[in-house]
Amino acid sequence: MTPLSLRGAVTSPSRGRLALLAAPLLFVAVFFLWPVAAIVARGLSSDGVGLWEGFTGAGGPGLVWFTLWQAAASTLLTVALGLPLAWLTARVRFRGQWLLRVVATVPFVLPTVVVGVAFRTLFAPGGGLGFLGLSETVWAVLLAHAYFNVSVVARIVGGVWSAVDPRAEQAARTLGAGPVRAFLTATAPALLPAVASAASVVFLFCATSFGIVLVVGGSRLRTLETAVYQEVVGAFDLRTAALLALVQIVIVVLAVALSGALRVRVSRPSAAARVDPRRPVGRARLAVLAGVPVSVVLLLFPLGALLLRSLRPDPSGALSLDAYRRLTSDFGGVVPAKALLMSLVTAAQAGAIALLVGGLAAVAISRSRGLLSRFADAVVMLPLGVSAVTLGFGYLLALQSLPAVRESPAVLPFVQALVALPLVVRVLVPALGAVDPRQRQAAAVLGASPLRVFTSVDLPVISRSVAVAAGFAYVVTLGEFGAASFLVRPEQMTLPVLIGRISGRPGWSDAALAASCSVLLIAATVAVIGAVEALRRDDIGRAEF
Repeated sequence: MTPLSLRGAVTSPSRGRLALLAAPLLFVAVFFLWPVAAIVARGLSSDGVGLWEGFTGAGGPGLVWFTLWQAAASTLLTVALGLPLAWLTARVRFRGQWLLRVVATVPFVLPTVVVGVAFRTLFAPGGGLGFLGLSETVWAVLLAHAYFNVSVVARIVGGVWSAVDPRAEQAARTLGAGPVRAFLTATAPALLPAVASAASVVFLFCATSFGIVLVVGGSRLRTLETAVYQEVVGAFDLRTAALLALVQIVIVVLAVALSGALRVRVSRPSAAARVDPRRPVGRARLAVLAGVPVSVVLLLFPLGALLLRSLRPDPSGALSLDAYRRLTSDFGGVVPAKALLMSLVTAAQAGAIALLVGGLAAVAISRSRGLLSRFADAVVMLPLGVSAVTLGFGYLLALQSLPAVRESPAVLPFVQALVALPLVVRVLVPALGAVDPRQRQAAAVLGASPLRVFTSVDLPVISRSVAVAAGFAYVVTLGEFGAASFLVRPEQMTLPVLIGRISGRPGWSDAALAASCSVLLIAATVAVIGAVEALRRDDIGRAEF
């Protein structure tokens, strides 16, 4: 081979990877950096009031304190509830375990506004737990956050727990240690990095929680997220909203950096490293017999309360389908059934965009090494550094001078695709990394084009992962509430935004309508996540979604 041809063989793959990265990088630059820059410019602009004066005048210090401590408290509660679920789903084997994994996954993929409506219904006077008096209290928010995020702990910790050798704990028991001491000395140290990683992710989700705080906390509780929304929608004070959004960006960036640092310490267990779970005996069997029904009841109880509320459209408590009949009636200029259809269509568009852009990025990242791989991975993960509410507000600012673009129905699918992009990449990169590069090289030597190599070598291996990524992208965009609250137009109303608006209105019948709309979203989400779990049911130990 001549030096010229050798140089071409070396540089051609690099050029190909750069070409693959061009679309994702441009996508992130336009749909992420532009709105963030608009927030920074508006927040740092001078309106006659200094930055600190404007921040403190909006109650910023109190908002920051409440945002942080409720996120920390929610994280502690979530970890405490998630560890037993991690043991049940990863450490033992029993009949129907796959169904428990599906039930445990459903809360996390539900739209946050649906979880908010469920817990608002649960703790409202006359609700299933109304006698506790927790309506619109911080305890209701903490419990809703724990419910929403418990599967994060179960999956991340469970993925590592499935690879921990049980013989170390058995040896400790043989030497006379009790069950608790054996666990703390032999198993707990191996789980601590995963627990810390899961806790950091949960803290990030709770610190940026919008739908749950807005619906469950009502007007009494305000975090930075809900304050940004209220400053824009209620007071239309864009400068104050931008200042609060800047502080929120700093908090989220720090939380993402901590999560990334802890995530590096958690190794994803390989199939060879995993320990096959055994059928429980003795005390473990009793724990399973008690833990499984308790877990299922706790996970389904809020959804059952929501379903029951949708069937009780008046204070008499009589069962009726009136709330479901209202789905085809006009509510404030919007028909809920049409809003559901719009949600389904928009989610399909956003999911397709996220899958295309994320797929290109994943291929380039998996085939790159060193600085290029790290840079590309960091860029496509950037949307994790800004919440959906902040992103939607940024678009509101950026598109002020472009009314034609702002009114375009294409804006919302692209923004929601940006929210789902990191998830798609995280699912596809490990799958592509499992493809034997020698098979690609053999196909290329035989004259196959790069596209033919991908379709004949990579695609058969990653097809299930592609379906999983598509399913998760679809459910995430289907329930997206934060950015849509700023960007949705009346003729493009999505069901999560409509549910949020209905739940903010007093009245028994409107609460039943919000519940019936939520039931529709739950049904659509469960159908998709059930199909996803069917594809993943053999993958027991996994450290990431």
